[in-house]
Amino acid sequence: MTYIRRAVEDTVAKTSKMFPVLLVTGPRQVGKTTLLQKLAESQEKDGVNRKYVTLDDPDARYLAKRDPALFLQRYSPPVLIDEIQYATELFPYIKMSVDRSKQKGDFWLTGSQAFRLMNDVSESLAGRVGIVELLGLSDAEIYRTPSEPFSTDPQRLMHRLSVTKPRGLNEIYQRIFKGSMPELYADENIDWETYYRSYVNTYLQRDIRDLAQVADEMQFYNFMTVVAAHTSKPVVYEELAGAAGISAPTAKKWLSVLVSSHIIALVQPYHNNVLKRVVKMPLLHFLDTGLTSYLLKWGNPEALEKGAMSGAIFESYVFSEIYKSYLNAGKEPPVFYYRDKDQKEIDLLIYQNGVLSPIEIKKSASPGKTAIRHFHVLDQVGADHAKGTFDGLDALKAETGTGSVICMALDLLPIDEKNWYVPAWLI
Repeated sequence: MTYIRRAVEDTVAKTSKMFPVLLVTGPRQVGKTTLLQKLAESQEKDGVNRKYVTLDDPDARYLAKRDPALFLQRYSPPVLIDEIQYATELFPYIKMSVDRSKQKGDFWLTGSQAFRLMNDVSESLAGRVGIVELLGLSDAEIYRTPSEPFSTDPQRLMHRLSVTKPRGLNEIYQRIFKGSMPELYADENIDWETYYRSYVNTYLQRDIRDLAQVADEMQFYNFMTVVAAHTSKPVVYEELAGAAGISAPTAKKWLSVLVSSHIIALVQPYHNNVLKRVVKMPLLHFLDTGLTSYLLKWGNPEALEKGAMSGAIFESYVFSEIYKSYLNAGKEPPVFYYRDKDQKEIDLLIYQNGVLSPIEIKKSASPGKTAIRHFHVLDQVGADHAKGTFDGLDALKAETGTGSVICMALDLLPIDEKNWYVPAWLI
């Protein structure tokens, strides 16, 4: 099976040199183990022989839970422990081991169930663990182009024109439909529908049943489908609950499970003292558009592209690519969105270094200037416009940076002096 080089490799190597424990977390089957095993092979050239054990093995799991000290004698560092969430009893013993040795990169861990795992990690290994989140393949990995955090800066986008191959509508939707799971790209003989059916069954039967105390797996599956149908929309728990036939508190709990197991991401609204009428609901995005397409029963890319969910799934695809571009560089994605009570919306905001860069996402080759009609609401938080309104909290002021309309345009083109049409294949 072909190994696809991951954009996060340098981040993983750097993190391993900074901390005694490295934890790579992410959804199932995105290549966490394959990535670390590949990096372990490269370490052998430097004389580092890293042991490997998976807690999917019932015998290894039994030993780890029953006698953690003996387990770590058998699998002494440097070691790669796969699916660490199955034996969190190991954490205190890992802590004692790294405190004694003080060696960077002694323990490499993977975990696909962060909603239980992270609490144990933070309690036992605070200050000793570097956490890297790995999601499915990005366009940069699939098409073998350089990966860097997305920026609306025209100069950086122009540079990407020289290293990125244009793709048309059909090719983009084939990519959206196929999704981001590495196995689908490493082996062309795998059937798409069979793969995702197995993926969902494994997720429900192992992760959800074991760790989320969900009594009815089919009811949770139905809830996942309802959430998929709401991708790229603000979260209204009562609406999700009504569609799934559950209570609003259950919907809130189950949605947090999907977030913590990296199936969806919630985008927080941008607001401060000046923006008084902002809606406070988060926005949800499914992170794997292939899984979204499977849950919503789209049978092929052509039907998806022509269907009612076409624009929403395209928006989630663009968000996911931008989101992964930051994670792969080891950065927290600085992403927000804007929506106010006057129905003014901006699909995405990148906020860093005191600059707000607005992004609108349109499945259109020529969206027109109406696509940027709401960007002006950000003028309120500029230093000049906001003078005297922050009650001395000048740090809340922000400049409005270059805006992007990410769309199906064939080329990178200016809309006006501050905003650009950006082809989706360029991100």
